[in-house]
Amino acid sequence: QLTDIRSGPAPEEPKKAEGQRAFLETEEARLLSGIRDRRWRDSVDKAEREARSAGAMKPFYLAPGEQVRSLVPSPSGQAVLVHLGTPPKDRRTAQVPSYVTISGYTEELPARTKVGDQQDTERVGILSVANGQVTWIRPIASDSSGVFGNLFSLGWNEAGTSALLYASTRDYTLRHLVRVDASPVAASPVDVLRDTAWVGGPCDGCGGWLPGNQGFWFLSEADGYNHLYTVRADGTGRVQRTRGKWEVEAAELTPDGSRWLLHTSEASSYERQAYLMDVAAGGPARLTTDVGGHTVTLSPDGTLLADVFSTANRPPELFVQDTRGGGRSQLTTSPTKEWLGFHWIVPEIVKIPASDGVQVPAHIYRPGDMGAKPNGAAVIFVHGAGYLHNVTNYWSYYYREYQFHHLLASKGYVVLDLDYRGSAGYGRDWRTAIYRHMGGRDLQDQVDAVRWLTKRYGISPERVGIYGGSYGGFITLMALFTEPRSFGAGAALRPVTDWAHYNHGYTAEILNEPQDDSTAYRQSSPIYFAEGLEDPLLIAHGMVDVNVHFQDVVRLTQRLIELGKTDWNLAAYPLEDHGFVRPDSWTDEYRRILDLFETRLRRK
Repeated sequence: QLTDIRSGPAPEEPKKAEGQRAFLETEEARLLSGIRDRRWRDSVDKAEREARSAGAMKPFYLAPGEQVRSLVPSPSGQAVLVHLGTPPKDRRTAQVPSYVTISGYTEELPARTKVGDQQDTERVGILSVANGQVTWIRPIASDSSGVFGNLFSLGWNEAGTSALLYASTRDYTLRHLVRVDASPVAASPVDVLRDTAWVGGPCDGCGGWLPGNQGFWFLSEADGYNHLYTVRADGTGRVQRTRGKWEVEAAELTPDGSRWLLHTSEASSYERQAYLMDVAAGGPARLTTDVGGHTVTLSPDGTLLADVFSTANRPPELFVQDTRGGGRSQLTTSPTKEWLGFHWIVPEIVKIPASDGVQVPAHIYRPGDMGAKPNGAAVIFVHGAGYLHNVTNYWSYYYREYQFHHLLASKGYVVLDLDYRGSAGYGRDWRTAIYRHMGGRDLQDQVDAVRWLTKRYGISPERVGIYGGSYGGFITLMALFTEPRSFGAGAALRPVTDWAHYNHGYTAEILNEPQDDSTAYRQSSPIYFAEGLEDPLLIAHGMVDVNVHFQDVVRLTQRLIELGKTDWNLAAYPLEDHGFVRPDSWTDEYRRILDLFETRLRRK
């Protein structure tokens, strides 16, 4: 047993009686042998308890309300990195009502807080196993609040003398990589990453110790793209190990600690390939070659790799191959014969010229790809999550939409799917282009795509539809509310309507906190622009959504009613969370989207 952590407060030793109370106790013992016998028994029991616990660990008591976040023991077992957190007493958690229940009564589902509400206070320290004492450290020397954007451990070195921590400031603009020494206990920053927007990027927080006393490694957007760096154990000798206008999407050391297994976009912004790179020296050696997306796991001896591989028109399958370039075997075939028998296309990737001169990547689905004639209309799909990479040559997270776009193209629509500003895969500047204004540059990329459709295909803006879910639903609302002359209809699925009602971790990074930056929230929230709605709008939302709450569209509904807007509809799904699970719900939602576009966009 390395720790004995208990809920607080610690029990107090009984206080010795004084004055009048001491007099009464003394007289009771003089007069009554039964009292003397009880005192003797109590003293024997206490001695026996102390003898039994003499070799036991000294307990550590948590502060009132405090919770253990993580306990990370050193390899030697002599110290434990302790991370504790205390939720604020008056923080409010939203409740999501569930109307369709087994009991027949409305039930409340616990959800989350809203952005800007009080955050947990945290503390971290080193617990000495020998005496149970905890020595607290300050991961960011200038911050005494105990409130962090992120705080987590990257583990101990092999000797068990030092641990690594990532700690970011509450405003997310500074990320400190901190070495914590166990004896004497001390914290030293070994790398600090600053960003005028917010620190992030793919695999944010990836890193760890190198074998022996070589130091440590981490990923950073320091040069504008996510790359691999090494630093000596004392924080000196920082070296950038990968470089270029591409991203290291994931990195890990091989079991023997001699190489990194990297997944990167070095070959193409639209591919994910696997590489091995020696820790000692040299650049990455490519393991995979087929165009698509690879997710590789090495065998313990490093001679084989398991590869979950997909292409734009085939879902992920499991392959095994020799790491030295030998044979490659496919182990799974997931789709049915009927599905494989359909003509699923590899959508071409085109570049849309944006109004600021940037080329925005997009998938395009043309009627001709499906043997159909153009109907004079187009549809733009907006992927969700904001920071997500969807214009790729491998299987999309939005595989339903991929198939739906075939249906649309077969009915004559030109379909575009953009990696708009804020999407993953294109570096720091692309990622942070939405800082303090979601629905700004990211929406403008959609508007520029409409202009491109008009110029290239002669499609009128009034015959361009837009749709998407979550962040895509938000952009759809902003498009119809603030750029009505650029679109003819839209379907906003599970949309955020007011960012002040979304969660803290995602929103505060991009828009700061609403009480401190109300301008960012007002210019980014569709509910403030609802008076601009001119074109038909479909809203679809799950009623038990614990991510983007159904309350978002209820509030927007009331706003649209008060504004006298008429050409809109709300489809509510009583059993669905943020991501639908019932086939009948998916069918109903996409039938409604198709009906909207068929009725309002195509030439009669």
